[in-house]
Amino acid sequence: MKHSFNHKLIPALTIASGICCAVLLTGCKKSVQSNSIRIGEYGSMTGATATFGISTDNGIQLATEETNAKGGVLGKSIEIDLQDDSGQPAQATVAVQKLLADNVVAVLGEASSANSLAGAPVCQSHKIPMVSPSSINSDVTKVGDYIFRTCFIDRFQGTVCARFAAQNLHAKTAAIFTDSKSDYSVGLTKFFVQEFSKTGRIVATEYYHQGDSDFRPQLTRLKASNPDIIFIPGYYTEAGNIAIQARSLGIYQPLLGGDGWDSPKLAEIGKDAIQHCYFSTHYAPDKNDPRSRKFVAAYKKRFNGQIPDALTAAAYDAANVLFDAIKRAGSTDSAKIRDALAATRDFAGVTGNITINKNRDAVKPAVILQVRGNDYKYIATIKP
Repeated sequence: MKHSFNHKLIPALTIASGICCAVLLTGCKKSVQSNSIRIGEYGSMTGATATFGISTDNGIQLATEETNAKGGVLGKSIEIDLQDDSGQPAQATVAVQKLLADNVVAVLGEASSANSLAGAPVCQSHKIPMVSPSSINSDVTKVGDYIFRTCFIDRFQGTVCARFAAQNLHAKTAAIFTDSKSDYSVGLTKFFVQEFSKTGRIVATEYYHQGDSDFRPQLTRLKASNPDIIFIPGYYTEAGNIAIQARSLGIYQPLLGGDGWDSPKLAEIGKDAIQHCYFSTHYAPDKNDPRSRKFVAAYKKRFNGQIPDALTAAAYDAANVLFDAIKRAGSTDSAKIRDALAATRDFAGVTGNITINKNRDAVKPAVILQVRGNDYKYIATIKP
């Protein structure tokens, strides 16, 4: 079923356009769209990683509403067509197919690398630009020249985590507990191991799968290796539950993860067990930066006092980068939008200045946060 959420754009319609909406299937769709630019979005609005989809959608909503309030792009309003993929790669493919059938000029999404890898080939084959806000797996943009991202890649984030473990936590040994079926986890693990092994030793590696609930056998084996830190490059649900079970087994070493931890649910699930653990991500809401402060204030006003997380900020930037590219292209022609995206240099985002390199990846910094109560405290910025 198609989900086209009007909360992102409620344009003033004339009586004639209202009539066209009523008879959409008879060929009036084109005239309805003449006053708007239709952009697709797909994400996990339901399912195990629903907070990622909701956070991403909120960021895109805010960017769209702000842009439309300033007159839109090329004199037209932005309209977002949202499709829920339930966090499943097979559904992500279907979602993107539906968006392209709705004649979108570009696509925003997905947060998950696996779901981006499922949707990207559809966009590439139809030559429709796709911009992922937060899929870090290196293979995402390798799908083709119409696929972009506005976040750093797993090589950089894995390296950031390894350097933080060695330099800031003074770890000489590390154990890894990773999701062997996740493109995201596999990528982070690979590059963490490469970097950490330069100065330390990986003393144990264990595996789980998203959706598992009992991690005690693997954790018992990890405990026996007595590592200085345990790297868990997975998502927040498993990370929180792993932390609880680890502490119950007497494992008190610091736990370290990537941006898959970045959800309010992490502290809610992990409670005391996850306290003072660390993760790398795209953005810190408590960082003392003028752009960040303005964004946080606008978000809190729009979303009833909520604090935006990193996926929200990353999506806000991705949407604005796309809107800016359409302006610079001076057209809604997908090939021209693609060229403008590729030419993005030093875009002033709330997650940092964004430059798109020759591989269509973003060159930008990462931050390290620490869990403190129900909040995540900014610790450090790691530049490219």
